Amino acid sequence: MSKLLVFDCDSTLSGMEGIDALGRLRSAEIAAKIAQLTTAAMDGRVPLDDVFGLRLNLIQPSQQECASIAQCYLDRVEPHAQRVIAALQGEGWDCAILSGGLVPCIAPLAAALGIDRVEAVPLYFDASGAYADYGADYPTTRNGGKLDVVRQLKAEGAYSTTVMVGDGVSDLETKPGVDLFVGFGAYVSRPQVRAQADRFIHGLDELPALLQTFQGSI
Repeated sequence: MSKLLVFDCDSTLSGMEGIDALGRLRSAEIAAKIAQLTTAAMDGRVPLDDVFGLRLNLIQPSQQECASIAQCYLDRVEPHAQRVIAALQGEGWDCAILSGGLVPCIAPLAAALGIDRVEAVPLYFDASGAYADYGADYPTTRNGGKLDVVRQLKAEGAYSTTVMVGDGVSDLETKPGVDLFVGFGAYVSRPQVRAQADRFIHGLDELPALLQTFQGSI
């Protein structure tokens, strides 16, 4: 049986929000605005589409700055992530990261966790490494985009079982396209996600037993 396990990244695989960390590299005013926009979008109070480009245009992160944030992701990796992911891969789960975060910030974490498939937002830099643009047409820059990507992944791999793990409302939007949606609350426990998730966990160490129970019920 082919099985796909999809993880959000920010506040799930790592205890940080990358875009907020990039915002803190700017003025206190910009940092506060970025954090406010991120929280509103992740709580489902404003459309992601309305805030995504605005945040990046405020920050305009350089290639070097993205590399520094990538290290922060690694420094704050969820403490059980590496062990749990390796064990689940050994049990036949294909793992992927699906994120509204930025590819250059997330890719090193994915490599450290042994995850080859990263679905996140591209960034483009000029020859000097300065910010040039972002992939505005990438699905996870808008509400409903994660569901579209999950359906694409399922079709590509012909998976019989698909599970999503994430903390945000944009993750919750994948619920119609997966067999099990697992809300994650180790870093942020969002009431809407907690209320509507099929299951809810507070650490990735809880995931293997949950998946065994789930597979036993299908």
